[in-house]
Amino acid sequence: MSTEKSRFPRPPFDQQPQQFPGLASAMHPLPDHGEKSYQGRERLVGKKALITGGDSGIGRAVAIAYAREGADVAINYLPAEESDAQEVIALIRAEGRKAVAIPGDITHEDFCKTLVERAVSELGGLDILVNNAGHQQFCESISELTTESFDATFKTNVYAPFWITRAAVAHLGEGAAIINTSSVQAFKPSDILLDYAQTKACNVAFTKALAKQLGPKGIRVNAVAPGPYWTPLQVCGGQPQEKVAHFGEEAPLGRPGQPVEIAPLYVTLAADENSFASGQVWCSDGGTGTA
Repeated sequence: MSTEKSRFPRPPFDQQPQQFPGLASAMHPLPDHGEKSYQGRERLVGKKALITGGDSGIGRAVAIAYAREGADVAINYLPAEESDAQEVIALIRAEGRKAVAIPGDITHEDFCKTLVERAVSELGGLDILVNNAGHQQFCESISELTTESFDATFKTNVYAPFWITRAAVAHLGEGAAIINTSSVQAFKPSDILLDYAQTKACNVAFTKALAKQLGPKGIRVNAVAPGPYWTPLQVCGGQPQEKVAHFGEEAPLGRPGQPVEIAPLYVTLAADENSFASGQVWCSDGGTGTA
């Protein structure tokens, strides 16, 4: 029988540099997105969800969980992530749910509009929006942080959720849920993630303000703030390779989280049972107690 200490991989890990945006299928150990372990309980039956960054990492785990909870799911991802995305599409369809693949770059406003339009059209509506896609590239010094890199981080992490949500609101009715992926970096920023941490703080403020704005319409807005999670975001420039080898080691649980471990939070925040939870940031960081 597995114990907490043996169930999931623990550092040290091999150094494993990948080109951005990275593939989960090329990581070792492979991230656990719940492909074999997540069991649904019919908490989202009949719901229609759009998830950005749904090919790998947290987005992939959420897509699998939503499908097994009874939802139809559209995922967005970059064209370079097509192989990972097709695995997710197959897993969603294996549950008898509708799966919609919409590749494209959310740093472009026009595509964000198209993304929502396609999701609504192909799913037949929209009940849940998960703004999850993120861009993270470490940089040791502000003197070396280029405007191009800074802009890419903000366009992905701040502008895109704004553009996508603005387009989606017209299609969301009472009882709908918006869930944003923030980070513990919003509360305890790392020196090498100066731009990324700023964007994650923006996600928190966006969530809290939007919850007040959309509350009268019966639309709930919440955020999840992950700590160290084992995803492609880390190995393709999100962390230096020497830190990848020891990633998650400083958490009280002594390891990084696996995406399957955070997916239930996204299910909870989307489920009708939590109809009074809005404007909140739910943290999952392995015991650090950051937020």
